[in-house]
Amino acid sequence: MSRTVRKAVFPAAGLGTRFLPATKAQPKEMLPLVDKPLIQYAVEEAVNSGIDNIIIVTGRGKNAIEDHFDVAFELEKILESRGNYELLELVRQVSDLVKISYVRQKEALGLGHAVLAARELVGDEPFAVLLGDDVIDAEVPCLRQMLESFEKYAGSMVAIQEVPKQDISSYGVISGTAIDSSNRVYKVSDMVEKPSAESAPSNLAIIGRYILEPEIFDTLSCTRPGRGGEIQLTDGLRGLLARGKSIYGYRFEGKRYDAGGKLGFLTATVEFALKRPDLGETFRQYLKSLRLD
Repeated sequence: MSRTVRKAVFPAAGLGTRFLPATKAQPKEMLPLVDKPLIQYAVEEAVNSGIDNIIIVTGRGKNAIEDHFDVAFELEKILESRGNYELLELVRQVSDLVKISYVRQKEALGLGHAVLAARELVGDEPFAVLLGDDVIDAEVPCLRQMLESFEKYAGSMVAIQEVPKQDISSYGVISGTAIDSSNRVYKVSDMVEKPSAESAPSNLAIIGRYILEPEIFDTLSCTRPGRGGEIQLTDGLRGLLARGKSIYGYRFEGKRYDAGGKLGFLTATVEFALKRPDLGETFRQYLKSLRLD
C-alpha cells in the first residue's frame, strides 16, 4: 500500500453550539478569524503540506462553505469593473486553492461518523483528517511535520500536545512511549476519550490532526455509539489497536488555538491580527491604550 497521502477530510457538519446564537444561521467554520473563515486556515495548511484533494463533510445549513470555495462570478466581475485588482486576486485565490469534493452527513452523529461518511471518496489509501476548530500557527505546517514522520512509521498517526491537568477532561488522551531521540514520536498503547484528571494516562492530548490508514473505516463501521449516541473517532482508533495495528502520536512544533471556543477564538484573533503587517502596529497601539483594570 502506498504511503503517499493525497487526500484530506474536513468534518464540518457539527452544530457549533458553543457559538450560538452566531451559528444559528451561519456555519461555525465560516466565522472570520481576522479576515478569513476558520476552515480556510486548515485548508491552506493542507495545501501547504502537499495535499491536492480536499473532502469536506457538510450537513444541513452549511452551503456557505461550498459558496466560499466556489467561483464568485458576479463578485469578480464587479471588482474587475471597479479596477480593484488586489481584492479580485484575493477572491480568486480562494476558489483556485485546491480541488474540493463534498459529501453530506445527514445527521451529526460524531467525528467518527463524519470520517466514515467520506469512505467512498477516500478509497483504499491513507488520508489526513483536519478539524477546523484547531488553528495551528507553525513555521512548518503541522500536517507537513506529521507527513514527514508518517513516511518513516507503519501505522496511523495523531497529533498530540501537552495540556494542563485541569483541562485534560476535554480531550482524547494517549498512553504511550517516546520512540525517537527528539521525544516527538510516541508509540501509542491506548487512548481514552475525555478522562478525568485523576484517571488520565498522561497529559498528552490528541489535537485535531490525524493521518489514518484506510483500515479505520472497517473499525468505525463496527464501532458502537458512545456518549450522546455519537460514534467517536477515538473509539475507532482503539479498535485499530485491538486488531494489532500500530498508532503513533506526533508532538508537533507550533502554537495551537482552540478556536472552537470563545476564549480560544478571541485569543487567536488578537494574536493573528498582531502579526499582520497591515494591522499589527496600529492594533498594538490600540491595545496599549486600553485601561485593563
